Amino acid sequence: MFRLTALAAGLLLSASAFALSLSDLSQTDASGGLKDALTQGAQVAVKQLGKPGGFSNNEEVRIELPGKLGKAAQTMKMMGMGAQVEELEESMNKAAEAAVPQAQAILVDAVKKMTVSDAKAILAGGDDSATQYLNKSSREQIRAKFLPIVKQATDKVGVAKQYNSFAGQAAALGVVDAKSANVENYVTEQALDGLFKMIAEQEASIRQNPAGAATSLAKKVFGAL
Repeated sequence: MFRLTALAAGLLLSASAFALSLSDLSQTDASGGLKDALTQGAQVAVKQLGKPGGFSNNEEVRIELPGKLGKAAQTMKMMGMGAQVEELEESMNKAAEAAVPQAQAILVDAVKKMTVSDAKAILAGGDDSATQYLNKSSREQIRAKFLPIVKQATDKVGVAKQYNSFAGQAAALGVVDAKSANVENYVTEQALDGLFKMIAEQEASIRQNPAGAATSLAKKVFGAL
């Protein structure tokens, strides 16, 4: 019994001796592991959203009409007058799904440009600190890529013009946010929000379960947090 207890104690001591903390990692390893994990998270998020049903079948990110327009749309649907609303909402989600793949190259480039000091601050931050970094560093570029794709997709649907007319008046009255006053701007912002939401979920998942990281370096870094 004594020998078993001693052996168990010895194994615990050995395990603690080999356990890494963030301070034990080189700056190169810490930065490289974070970049691997963040690239993985961005790619998974783009793959999830940039396919048929990526937005429309996901309750977390599905795009619907905003504010009081949305409430009016729900009433129209219940009264059997929602065909045009459903057509518009379907087109909005399809537009977002078509645009999202354009984000991948920009996100990967933003990850590559991350400095060591950026990486250290991110690793010491909260569950979505890497996502916040990407949002801040790449959102404007991604928006510029998304907007023409969304506009082209929504222009094909005649009711998009009705949305712009209706929402423009509603924005003037304060019923909807000014950013929602035309359909392409609204869908683009919703697509961006959905993309970064999914990236944040991937980041949180890797932080909570480092074994789920795709590379050994990322597993090592997040295992040390």
